[in-house]
Amino acid sequence: MELKNIVFIIVFIASFSLLTYNLLKVIKYLKLGQKENRFDQPAERIKNVLKVAFGQSKLLRDPIAGTIHFLIFWGFILFLFVVVESLIQGFYSPFTWQFLGPVYSIITIVQDVFGVLVIVSCLYALFRRFVQKVSRLDVGKEGNIDASIILILILLVVFSMFGLNSAHLAERNFVLSNYEIRPLTKILSYVLFSESATSASLWYEIFWWMHIILVFGFMNYLPYSKHFHVITSIPNVYFNKIGRQKYVLKKLNLEDENAEQFGAADFEHLSWKQILDGFACTECGRCTEACPAANTGKQLSPRKIIVDIRRRTEEKAPFMLAGIENQEIFSKTLVHNYIKDEELWACTTCNACVYECPVTIEHVDSIVDMRRNLVLMESNFPAEMNVVFKNIETNYTPWAFNSQDRANWAEGMDIKTMAEDPNCEILFWVGCAGSFDARYQKVTKSVAKLMQIANINFRILGNEEKCNGDTARRLGNEYLAQSLMQENVEKLNSYNVKKIVTACPHCYNSLKNEYPQFGGNYEVLHHTELILQLIEEGKLKLKSDQVKQKVTYHDSCYLGRYNNIYDQPRESLKLINGLDLIEMQRSKDKGFCCGAGGGRMFLEEKEGTRINVNRAEEALKTGADIVASACPFCMTMMTDGIKSLEKSESVGVKDIAEIILQQTIQ
Repeated sequence: MELKNIVFIIVFIASFSLLTYNLLKVIKYLKLGQKENRFDQPAERIKNVLKVAFGQSKLLRDPIAGTIHFLIFWGFILFLFVVVESLIQGFYSPFTWQFLGPVYSIITIVQDVFGVLVIVSCLYALFRRFVQKVSRLDVGKEGNIDASIILILILLVVFSMFGLNSAHLAERNFVLSNYEIRPLTKILSYVLFSESATSASLWYEIFWWMHIILVFGFMNYLPYSKHFHVITSIPNVYFNKIGRQKYVLKKLNLEDENAEQFGAADFEHLSWKQILDGFACTECGRCTEACPAANTGKQLSPRKIIVDIRRRTEEKAPFMLAGIENQEIFSKTLVHNYIKDEELWACTTCNACVYECPVTIEHVDSIVDMRRNLVLMESNFPAEMNVVFKNIETNYTPWAFNSQDRANWAEGMDIKTMAEDPNCEILFWVGCAGSFDARYQKVTKSVAKLMQIANINFRILGNEEKCNGDTARRLGNEYLAQSLMQENVEKLNSYNVKKIVTACPHCYNSLKNEYPQFGGNYEVLHHTELILQLIEEGKLKLKSDQVKQKVTYHDSCYLGRYNNIYDQPRESLKLINGLDLIEMQRSKDKGFCCGAGGGRMFLEEKEGTRINVNRAEEALKTGADIVASACPFCMTMMTDGIKSLEKSESVGVKDIAEIILQQTIQ
């Protein structure tokens, strides 16, 4: 064994020992979090990894930054062949991949091509950060230094790869071996060694050691860098919530008599996956860039929330593991000392942050868990919420209306309740806004009339219906939310309800995705889904008159991002003769929140500009005559936004059901 091999083995063992130590340390940190099963459905999880992690599907939503990252990511994946080859050569110097035959041709040509692409991508990434100064990439002086170190290390790794390949080729008098295809390396070899191989052997050893040291240095720098996501992102994507549970809040076991904490006051109250989110964060800023609160001057930054979780973990976890009571550290908590209450209450739970995150971090879950701590453990929340919670408790609605008046909207419409006759095809879940809000009662009546025209046999619960629990749950009052959900499920199951239609996306999301946690399993349709279905089946016939109206449609977050319903409302509008559907700049899965989700409907915006005004301005820029919506909260917020901009006389806000009813032959 040569001295080179002996030295390499010592360096190899030291490097991987340090990396292993740091990885095991983080795993110990994760184990301090709460248990959560994220090991089910491995096939679906692997599919998600292939799409999101390797296919870079979320990153490519931003074509420029996405392409840069795609090339760097895949460059490094493909460079693993040359890295592994160099590592094996450390144990056995003559090793090469040449024995793979034609596959070796692919390996060598890919190294040349992606080597150049990675260099260009890294240089452009530095240009975007320090010359263009893209705002979302601003992570302070320390973060910029860290990003520079990583990008420069990547460049040096690629340069050293070209160097060792060029020197190795010069050693062989510039003759490529069988199956070897290196057009760029061959040119570089001639340039560097001037057709003389006398110094090539020495330079090969220099570049080889440079390559090895840089690779070992890079991988051991990662655990101390925000770019630790290079290691943690793929596991984080694998453990992402999948299927029906993707955007569902976890159920707290409120009956656990041994439970000492509900919600999260500190990092150890979060699940291990939520702590892993902190270590997977790339600090790319896509979440904050998409956040409606951050966009309108609120204190909330989803990126900061996740980074704070990591920083608090790194601060407190070592003392917890060592069993040392550090009073200065333990007297602080994640909530209050790292994350302000105002940040948590600013969230609209619109899911834009989660949707945009390239490593599938679940920001909203952590925010709601911290809200739960404030409400359930500290009784510390904005004063307006006292009224909301009291109304829900006494009237089963966030508003101060008498629950006995819930079915008053249906007077004279010949609509039966389930109590009167449970024999029906569909239960029409009206919701609180649809029952009590004067404006949205018109939408409720429109939906009911459309079902009557289509001869749908439906019923309502009347005053037996209660708030679905969405508002209370997302405001952190899990106890109140669960009591409502359990009572509603008990009522629905007593009537053997199978199919539900609702005009409220918040009711829709709760009934469809969260009620199964409490034994409520139903087929749930949003009214825009039902309307399109009835038109396509010929049960609703539209007039042939040309309307000559310009309409722009505002996507509800709970309908769109939460449940992927984007096309059905638009398709119904497109079927109206003469109607011109104009899209806002931010639409569909890049749509902008109205500002009412997550209980924000009942809280005042005390910082920055109003979210609904921001969205209303965007709607007005389309030149539309009507802003179409499919959500009671969205309708209220858009109406108020347009009114505040003094455009309510020229631009109206209507629900899809109202627009379709107006054009339906009765």
